[in-house]
Amino acid sequence: MSFRDELLSTLPSLRAFAISLSGKRDRADDLVQETLTKAWKHQDSFTPGTNLKAWLYAILRNEFYSQMRKKGREIEDVDGNFSSQLAVHAEQPGHLDLADMRVALTKLPPDQREALLLIGASGLSYEEAAEICGVAVGTIKSRVNRARRKLGELLHIDDESEYGPDAQVEAVIRDPVSARS
Repeated sequence: MSFRDELLSTLPSLRAFAISLSGKRDRADDLVQETLTKAWKHQDSFTPGTNLKAWLYAILRNEFYSQMRKKGREIEDVDGNFSSQLAVHAEQPGHLDLADMRVALTKLPPDQREALLLIGASGLSYEEAAEICGVAVGTIKSRVNRARRKLGELLHIDDESEYGPDAQVEAVIRDPVSARS
């Protein structure tokens, strides 16, 4: 059976899965269409003889959660009232932090870096990451835990309070009007 025919044979179950995730038929159809587009574009990364349906479900699921994360960051503000009250901290420290993170990631062992990126950056479950890496779920959990600890050491982070803007910037973000006075 050709790749195209296999894709088409999964349509009913993909659509059912998409409806169960989104709860809306029109949104489900959009998810299935996006899934098929991505699968077609990246068909060379699919290994023939493996579970095509599981691969497509993973693509659909990841697309759904990507859209949900994006939607969670969007706010309807037609008249501009909300945006006029916003204040954000400068981007430069964030760029520097990201550069530090990239360097620290290169210092992790490849198996730990892969596990951390699959879970933390790609949003996969431990089970999905384990399947991708061909190892047990416990192995993935262990690799992620060791990678997080090592990153903390490399970035000199002792606790969660060291993430995000410093206290002065946080005060400006919370109350931009007082901070300007």
